[in-house]
Amino acid sequence: MPSGTLCVRQNHRMTLPTLGDLPWEPALDRTDLLAAPVVAALRAWADANPQVRDQVAVTEIDPDHADTATLNEVHGLPPEASANCVLVAGRRGEDERIAAVVVTAATRADVNTRVRKLLDVRKASFLPTDRAVAESGMEYGGITPVGLPAGWRVLVDSRLSDLGTLALMGSGVRQSKLLMPGPLLATMPGVEVIEDLGIER
Repeated sequence: MPSGTLCVRQNHRMTLPTLGDLPWEPALDRTDLLAAPVVAALRAWADANPQVRDQVAVTEIDPDHADTATLNEVHGLPPEASANCVLVAGRRGEDERIAAVVVTAATRADVNTRVRKLLDVRKASFLPTDRAVAESGMEYGGITPVGLPAGWRVLVDSRLSDLGTLALMGSGVRQSKLLMPGPLLATMPGVEVIEDLGIER
């Protein structure tokens, strides 16, 4: 099947997106492959939107392949489907503002201009790795927009929300990946869909 299109299959009467040659399962059936905050967020989201159980998938991967470029090369995945999540912070007076910025792997986050203005801070920079891991409850290399702390903004590039797109992202741990339709990601509680959030590489 084409690796860059929205493909579905019947699996226990559920419809799941698939991508590349990876074996996909319903994410909420394999919570052993997810970080605890991700499990909690998916369950709460599914209670409000039953499509989440049907359309959010997970696959186990080699942790050494968790890096986007490596995973895409090994499994022949399209970079435009990879939803890279970076954490960005800035200050406005005494107020620290943190956001998850989600862009395709074919672009890079426009931190210095677009994100800085959205956060309304004088300077924006990547959150230090130790803080990102400790405060998100997720592993480095597996951080995902699903299940981040309340109060953190989740900014998603509009390219990932288009009909027919897929969003491949972290699961909170390095040993697996989540997959969902882009339009579904756009409806996740707390998500803000932003035009031109990423800059073409």
